[in-house]
Amino acid sequence: MATGSERRPFGTTLTQTQVDEGLRKYMLRVYNYMGSGLALTGIVAYVVAHTGLYQALYGSVIGFIVMLAPLGIVFFMGAKIKTMKPSTAQTLFWVFSVLMGASLSYVFLTYTATSIVRVFFITAATFGAMSLYGYTTKRSLARWGSFLFMGLIGVIIAMVVNIFMQSEFLYYAISVIGVLVFTGLTAYDTQRIKESYVESDGQAVMTKKAIMGALNLYLNFINLFLMLLHLFGGRE
Repeated sequence: MATGSERRPFGTTLTQTQVDEGLRKYMLRVYNYMGSGLALTGIVAYVVAHTGLYQALYGSVIGFIVMLAPLGIVFFMGAKIKTMKPSTAQTLFWVFSVLMGASLSYVFLTYTATSIVRVFFITAATFGAMSLYGYTTKRSLARWGSFLFMGLIGVIIAMVVNIFMQSEFLYYAISVIGVLVFTGLTAYDTQRIKESYVESDGQAVMTKKAIMGALNLYLNFINLFLMLLHLFGGRE
C-alpha cells in the first residue's frame, strides 16, 4: 500500500499478492475501528446506566441533545469527510461512539443481562456471517442498494408513526423487517467498503475511508442488535 510520502515509482506495478495483502490490512483496519467503537459504546452505556448518570442526563434537556448528537455527527462526517483531517475524523468517531453509549444506556435498565449477552452473540454471529459473505462473494450486490435503502426508509417512517400509535403488532413487524434490512446492509456495505479500496491511496485517504467504512458497519451492527433485542430480549 503506498502512502502519501511513499509513492510507487512511475511504471511499477503491484503483484496481485501485494494487492490482496493490502486489502486484507485495510479491511482489518475497518473492523478494528468498528470493534473498538462498539466496545467503547458498551462500556459507556453500562457506566451511564449503573452510576446514576442516566437519571441525571435524561432528567434534563441534555438527554435530548445526547440522543440527537450522534445523528448529527453521522451527517456531518458524511458531508465533510473528504476535506477533513484524519485526526478529526478519528476524534469524531470516538465522540460518536461515546454519545451512542450514553443514548443506549437504557438497554441495561430495560433488558436482563442474560438476554443482552445472548442477543449480542446472535448479532455478532449474524453480522459476521453476512459480512464474510459480502467480502467473499463474486456476485455484485449493487442491486441490493436501492431495495435496502427503501426498506430502511420504510422502517424509519414506521418507527416514527408507532411513536404515536404505540401498536405492539407494528412494533414487532418493524423489528422483523429491520432485522432483514440491516442483515442485508451488512453484506452490501462490506462489499462496497472492499471495492472502495485503492492500493495507490495515500495514508490520509486510507484512514478516512477506513473510518467511514467502520461507521457504516457499526451502525448496521447496532441497529441489528437493537432489532433482535426487541424480538428476543427479556425485560427486567
